[in-house]
Amino acid sequence: MKLSFLDPLFLEPGPWASVYVDTSRDTDDPDAAIDRRRRHQTDALLHQGADPATVTALAGAVGTDRALPGRHGQALFAAHGHLVLVAELPEPPTRDTARLDGLPDVEPLAVQRTPDIPYLAVALTRSGERPWAAAGAEGAADQDDDVPGDHVLAVSVAGRWPTGRVTPHERLSHQVPAEAWQRTAPRIARELGDLAEQHRAESIVLCRHPGDVRMSGVLVNRFPAHLRSRVTVVDDDSLTTPEAVGAAFLEEHVGRVLEGCLSAADERQLEDFLAQRARHPHRSEGLAAAVSALRRGRAGALLLTRRARLPARVWLGSEPSQIALSASDLEAFGVTSPREEPADAALLYAAHGTGAELVVPPPDRVPSADGVGVLLRYRYAPDR
Repeated sequence: MKLSFLDPLFLEPGPWASVYVDTSRDTDDPDAAIDRRRRHQTDALLHQGADPATVTALAGAVGTDRALPGRHGQALFAAHGHLVLVAELPEPPTRDTARLDGLPDVEPLAVQRTPDIPYLAVALTRSGERPWAAAGAEGAADQDDDVPGDHVLAVSVAGRWPTGRVTPHERLSHQVPAEAWQRTAPRIARELGDLAEQHRAESIVLCRHPGDVRMSGVLVNRFPAHLRSRVTVVDDDSLTTPEAVGAAFLEEHVGRVLEGCLSAADERQLEDFLAQRARHPHRSEGLAAAVSALRRGRAGALLLTRRARLPARVWLGSEPSQIALSASDLEAFGVTSPREEPADAALLYAAHGTGAELVVPPPDRVPSADGVGVLLRYRYAPDR
């Protein structure tokens, strides 16, 4: 995943105030709960020495995602009295946090955005009764007859998972008489294919009622062959009426399909990393290898598992590539006045500033002592 979304957070020096807060609205009185969390986090920032203008800017933005239903959170960043970035989180943070440091606390935000897979979700349903539904999918394949007066509804949204859960979607709908479905499906398949290509969808999730097997087959078989292979069909017997189709419905099924997956680009980088590690483990695995590659501008991608075990602090100079595990290491490279920063924020600051990407692989695919790895920009480059 590219880290360009962090650009606003590295344009000016700190101190930075970073807040992560649960702004879910699935409780009886969400506004009161969010207000309590706001007060706790602003008090924590003031206790750490944040200036009142910065704290006020952050406090005014907490809970402004009230239009989003269900479970979610916010990440908020401010510096020098100005709110710089507010990002909605697909999941509430594990715990609310407020941190004042020289760098913004970006690691939880970056990890929650991964694996950043572009997708197209389609729900296919129809009006009218389904007397065959109790027969199950096999019986439905033979009994899925078009009933005069019925209509077929295809609803589609394109997004990126998992951030699509908290991002407004453009919802496209096609409604046609059931008896015209055979004639109309090719045109709808072309339009959906164009939408998938436009958003570079790597996965197409098609939700249907188990009683609509033939109807969905007609649509899928009209997709271009290269897109047909990306389709995952999901049966849901609650999909009985057009009213059942909403953004939350589609996102729930997209999440079930894509959970544990990587984007195509991240998958390629992970495979390259595993091949590199097999030949050069000492240059590939562990925090020391990652810091060394970042300092030399060789890191093509930083690998960071969700349970990475990082030290509390590392050392930085005035440039993103000036990163080390100790002050003396930086001084040996001619850096004067190195400063300590939180390790998680410093790694992403260095990765962003040196053009490296972020890959968050499943822990079982990158077993290492600390959950950190690096893919070299130059294949197996020798040390200089």
